Amino acid sequence: MEYFGYFFSILIGVSLGLIGGGGSILTVPVLVYLFGMDATAATVYSLFVVGITSSVGTVKYLKNGLVNLKTAYVFGIPSIIGVFLTRVFIVPAIPDEVFRIGTYIVSKHILLMLLFAILMVAASYNMIHKEHDEDPDAKSNGLNFPLIMLQGFAVGAITALVGAGGGFMIIPALVFMLRIKMKEAIGTSLLIIAANSLLGFVSSIGHINIHWSFLLTVSAFAIAGIFIGIRLSKNIDGAKLKPAFGWAVLVMGIYIILRETIFK
Repeated sequence: MEYFGYFFSILIGVSLGLIGGGGSILTVPVLVYLFGMDATAATVYSLFVVGITSSVGTVKYLKNGLVNLKTAYVFGIPSIIGVFLTRVFIVPAIPDEVFRIGTYIVSKHILLMLLFAILMVAASYNMIHKEHDEDPDAKSNGLNFPLIMLQGFAVGAITALVGAGGGFMIIPALVFMLRIKMKEAIGTSLLIIAANSLLGFVSSIGHINIHWSFLLTVSAFAIAGIFIGIRLSKNIDGAKLKPAFGWAVLVMGIYIILRETIFK
């Protein structure tokens, strides 16, 4: 199963480089189901993998002038606050046994995986929906900065809680609320994802033992994937691939829900 894990690690990077998100939502399932990790540890490892991979992608997009730093500040600062508060106060407060339904015990592991599966289903709708192909200039006559900051905070909280970068939420916000071009939105999204994920990892590093050789190996495969994704983005419109990727994410989300409930 490890070979499949490393293969999907490459796909994580490819997705981040090609469409600016989506790939990070695969990281926790890959770590849990292909590498056999506990969900709590997997969220921490995921933050590092996604953060390092996104950082490499950000550098490439910066060199091409496709990162909007002002937008990253407006959206990113509330995200960072969300990451810090969630990772420091909320995640440690979740008990190992959350509640029981008859003989069925909802543990911290199951809760995190179910939250992650729900997030995947929501992300899949966002990817499959065709609204992203519309002209962003036609979507809004003004910028709703309180709403933008609130969404930034929500992205940060989700990143910290389940170890996903939140690119599927960031890209639509940048394109339709801040009205920046798709290519620039991808680069800016990678910067926000990198900052959120690495802060979340640093905030959690003292709570678990890190197997660095394994973590760095998975990260290396993901980094190789992001170089492939960025290369492909020059010839392929990533937006056209989103629906197909969205269906794959939907299937994975449903699989996690069934595995953690009915087939547990």
